[in-house]
Amino acid sequence: MSQQEVQQELFVDQYTLGLVGPDQEWAGTVADGGTIETYTPPGCWGPMVTPEFRGGHEVTRPIRVEGAEVGDAVALHIREVEVTSMATSTGSMAEREDAFGDDPFVDHRCPECGTEWPETVVEGTGEESIKCAECGANASSFGFEYGYTVAFDDDHSVGITLDEDAAHELATDADEVMDIPENSRQHPILLYEPGEMPGTLGRLRPFVGNVGTTPPTTMPDSHNAGDFGQFLIGAEHDYGIETEADLEDRTDGHMDVSQVRAGATLICPVKVDGAGIYVGDLHANQGDGELSLHTTDVSGTVRMDVEVIDGLELDGPILLPNEDDLPFISKPYSDAERDAGSDLAAEHGVDLEDDMGPIQVIGSGATVNDATQNAFDRATKLLDMSEGEVRSRCTFTGGVQIGRLPGVVQLDMLAPLGVLEERGIDHLVREQYGL
Repeated sequence: MSQQEVQQELFVDQYTLGLVGPDQEWAGTVADGGTIETYTPPGCWGPMVTPEFRGGHEVTRPIRVEGAEVGDAVALHIREVEVTSMATSTGSMAEREDAFGDDPFVDHRCPECGTEWPETVVEGTGEESIKCAECGANASSFGFEYGYTVAFDDDHSVGITLDEDAAHELATDADEVMDIPENSRQHPILLYEPGEMPGTLGRLRPFVGNVGTTPPTTMPDSHNAGDFGQFLIGAEHDYGIETEADLEDRTDGHMDVSQVRAGATLICPVKVDGAGIYVGDLHANQGDGELSLHTTDVSGTVRMDVEVIDGLELDGPILLPNEDDLPFISKPYSDAERDAGSDLAAEHGVDLEDDMGPIQVIGSGATVNDATQNAFDRATKLLDMSEGEVRSRCTFTGGVQIGRLPGVVQLDMLAPLGVLEERGIDHLVREQYGL
């Protein structure tokens, strides 16, 4: 990846073919303190049904951050997330086992002529519409086990599921309705025109499902996490790894944590010089856990400011959500609560530790339990505490939330700001929550 001119504001609308890693071409270089704006195509379903892709998403080319070096961190202050699609299709997936090798998200092949990662063309609509350019066979690795199509209102505040006729009408103009960017190489999932559970109304709140920094080894973008990354262990395709230890290179950009939305700050590890920020997999909404494994993938724009944190040496991300998104016992204390705490401390003869702020340590692993242990390990290292103290603080002032099943979590706690000051991030917490 070559160095480029430093820009105070950088707009990115170029994408990878489903991969993240140090061999991807830089999109540009943004100044420390500068602003990134990205225009991204939908994440999961479009790349999943486009056999040319090597991963399950279509994310931006990596963005170099001025001055970011291995061992630093980069804070992403997410200012805006805007959906530009007017509809999408989603649901639970069914795999077509003859259309892939080890992994249906990664090593695609035409089930008839055997071409690997075949180029494809679209003929008509429906689940048979994506054809191998070489032999004309249906080459997609996925269909719907249960699928639905959602149309959004103009303000993107609500969506409603459609019947088969309405879904078909949108499928005939799928690229425009989904606002597939000019440089995107995916087929729009609206082509599949699923029409189950029609008439269901849902609230929308957009967020970014895959955002973070470049890992030091190349991997499928959808597998840059401890749960999806399990599928790489022992795989015989080009991106297979040998052991669980090889997954330590991951940066956990693929979180699917719905609180990664406008107003939040995400602190990411730097594992390659320049950081290599990338963005993708925007969702119009999602319940915690992403229980279908997929949700409302959309095109859209993201605007965020970047800040280099010297020498933080993170293994994975730290999230500072909007205050409204915090669990009740993890919110900053009010003046009335502080006063009550002072009185109680005086009554019992102890010093009040009230200078604390909320953090969420992201953990990932093969299961929710593994992901939680990973978050404990990361928190003990970050805060220089025993695991017992971390567990106790999370029990008394926090908890654990499920970002995605089977294995991405947010470990909540109120952390002493003095400790966060030693790590160089107390100012981020103070600014985020007005402390």
